Amino acid sequence: MAYQVLARKWRPQNFHTMVGQEHVLRALVHALDEQRLHHAYLFAGTRGVGKTTIARILARCLNCEEGVSSSPCGVCSSCVEITEGRFVDLIEVDAASRTKVEDTRELLDNVQYAPTRGRFKVYLIDEVHMLSTSSFNALLKTLEEPPPHVKFLLATTDPQKLPITVLSRCLQFNLKNMPAEQVAGHLRHVLTSETIAFAEASLWQLGRAAKGSMRDALSLTDQAIAFCGGDLTESAVNQMLGSIDQGKVVEIVSQLQQGNASELLKLIGELGEQGQDFTGALEDLLSLLHQMAICQVLPEAPVSVQFDRAKVKELAQQTSPADVQLFYQMGIMARKDLELAPDLQAGFEMALLRMLAFRPQQHAGQMKITEPQTHTQPQAQVPESITATEAVVESAAELLVEQVEQVDESTAQGMPATEMASVPDAPNEEPSMPEAALVQEIAPVQDSPPWEEAPMQAQQPVFNHAHEEQQGELEPQLEPQLEQAAAAEPASTPEPESESEPDSESEGESEGESETAVAGGLMPAKSGRDWTLADLTQENWVKVFNDLNLSGMTHGIAANMVFAQRQGTKLQFTLQQGQSSMLNDTHQGRMREALEAMFGCNLELTINIGETQVETPFANRQRRETEHQQQAIMALENDANVASLTTAFNGQLDTNSVLPVNPIEIET
Repeated sequence: MAYQVLARKWRPQNFHTMVGQEHVLRALVHALDEQRLHHAYLFAGTRGVGKTTIARILARCLNCEEGVSSSPCGVCSSCVEITEGRFVDLIEVDAASRTKVEDTRELLDNVQYAPTRGRFKVYLIDEVHMLSTSSFNALLKTLEEPPPHVKFLLATTDPQKLPITVLSRCLQFNLKNMPAEQVAGHLRHVLTSETIAFAEASLWQLGRAAKGSMRDALSLTDQAIAFCGGDLTESAVNQMLGSIDQGKVVEIVSQLQQGNASELLKLIGELGEQGQDFTGALEDLLSLLHQMAICQVLPEAPVSVQFDRAKVKELAQQTSPADVQLFYQMGIMARKDLELAPDLQAGFEMALLRMLAFRPQQHAGQMKITEPQTHTQPQAQVPESITATEAVVESAAELLVEQVEQVDESTAQGMPATEMASVPDAPNEEPSMPEAALVQEIAPVQDSPPWEEAPMQAQQPVFNHAHEEQQGELEPQLEPQLEQAAAAEPASTPEPESESEPDSESEGESEGESETAVAGGLMPAKSGRDWTLADLTQENWVKVFNDLNLSGMTHGIAANMVFAQRQGTKLQFTLQQGQSSMLNDTHQGRMREALEAMFGCNLELTINIGETQVETPFANRQRRETEHQQQAIMALENDANVASLTTAFNGQLDTNSVLPVNPIEIET
């Protein structure tokens, strides 16, 4: 007996043995069992999903000698003849080869005659969208009101080409592409019945290569059996399909996670030497990233047989979710750009290098070495830099005390205390540094993680090692700071004159920070006003907020709050609903500390979530910025020169390009 291919040998003979398309089978089974039969059915879907198979099974159900049912006997003469394709009352037409209107008229001439053997005369028209417009017009009337003994079964791969008049006369069923897991499961059943050895990973590769078509999967399985000699191994199937070894995909993701660019390029070179399809390699990479993302959310979720479950879970634990999502998104975008690359290998290489370049962990990778040392950093750096500077400041303070004791006479003669001799640098020590700069140098050492926002003083350290070249300029700058150091001594130490001139350098830094704050609109401006709890009202909250020492996300959250009420030292605020997701204990603690520093007492802070009826600081600033912008636009529109230019050149003022000359002022 001649060999019969698997796609024909394993074609389903009834609805109950068919794999997939449950939504179509359920409707047809209920219609047959309840005798609610339509006169025209349209089956639409891509190649190999079961359109013709369902139509033939339906014809067998309609003409089975045991009666109309969803389970034909399969042994009567009608069922056997339909299975063998020689049933006289089943007229199968290939519309692609009979597109003329004359062919359609010839076909419909026999519609009026009763069936010869069966219960119904069934017209099965395959690829019906290939009919011409005239053929559709000739078919319309008969398709709408056929004789009771006629059933039309239409199949098409492109329902968009069918006239709406045809679609409205049929029951339309859209068949779906089958997932790779379902196709692999059916192949497992077929190969087990055929007693052919196989590897699970090879079945997944065949199911994935079939692209949702069961017929294509069975045809590829026939090819794989011939290629592998009867034993379907993963490596042999990959070689036949030209797909990448899944172990290589796992290794690529592992090197991505480690940020090892040299190993990545080496792996890509090996794939290029093997003639691998880099489009398929990118798809396999995306599949692995998808499995890793699922394992990160649901560790017990099943993993596709394509990959080793233990390895997928290990990679999911070692890679951050942000990196997985970034790699996946960049891979999706790279699929569109892959065809535009000079060659596929170069496009694949650039996709992986782009993942490394824009990886958030790439910047964090540099912190990865120092991050565990966050708490030990002060001990490691204090002996080298800070301790030496502290010694200089302490010795300067002691010398200052001695000089203050001797300055009585000079002070009585009108000599300012700030004109005392500069303290000489200690031998073999680093150049001296103002105390304020020392404090700001120590400030970045904190217990909070490096990704949390730090106070503005910690983010902008003043100390610069370039001061080593400006030793002569540091000594005059040290004198005002030494006065502050003397003021911090115990009460027994004589104090210098209280009316000392302010530090011009510190004033300059404060003014620079204030200007930056006003220009950026995000950092608060410090007005130096003394606030009390009695001043904290809904009307004054915007002004109080501008004086709070907040930054980063904490500043943004506080800008969307309004003051609700105060009971003693208990303060209640209301935060807008849209900003509630960012609020946590860390931000609330920083707000409480800033308020306590402003009012000088311990406070209890409560933040409720709800709708704010009063204007928030953020809304206040937006409103005032809008008004400020409108004033600038009106000033230009009312300007005589602008009006003359507009008239002379028939021009028009582009209001979107107008920017105010002066920044908006912060309310004080």
